[in-house]
Amino acid sequence: MTQQHTAGRLLLVDDDPTFRGVLARAFRRRGFEVSEAGDATGAIECVRDQAATLTAPDFAVVDLKLPDRSGLEVVAELHRLHPEMRIVVLTGYASIATAVQAVKLGAMQYLPKPATPDEIRAAFEQPDLAGEVPIRSVPPSVARIEWEHIQTVLAQHDGNISATARALRMHRRTLQRKLAKRPVAE
Repeated sequence: MTQQHTAGRLLLVDDDPTFRGVLARAFRRRGFEVSEAGDATGAIECVRDQAATLTAPDFAVVDLKLPDRSGLEVVAELHRLHPEMRIVVLTGYASIATAVQAVKLGAMQYLPKPATPDEIRAAFEQPDLAGEVPIRSVPPSVARIEWEHIQTVLAQHDGNISATARALRMHRRTLQRKLAKRPVAE
């Protein structure tokens, strides 16, 4: 019996079952052993169970917005459980504040959705973002600065919208409307 070589063990953490399923199939075709989780609790339990049998994932793709907790919390816990794991964070609402926080917590790369399997795989092979600060040749717009500031304050308040609204001296519904919009292009 011959043993098939795998590209590595991968954990996909995303609450959208369709997106997660498409990524899982694509990575399996690329030779990965894939585990899936639809929420933070499932992801952490999966890594704990696999670590106990010495089969912890080599790679993880974590969505920033999960139903039970923030993807940032998942990144921190996965990094604590398995520091060698290469973690990529995916989000539909990219901001510098969350990217910086994700890297500080243990992510190696941060990609905006939609990201293709090839882009994610390339991110696993790139060096970590830690210590890198992108230099802009054109200053960001006022709307982009506002978006970044809201994201920073939201991260400081662990995603609590009410606390963020109070800190920004903004009505909660106004903040929710601003957060529901896509980020301003750079």
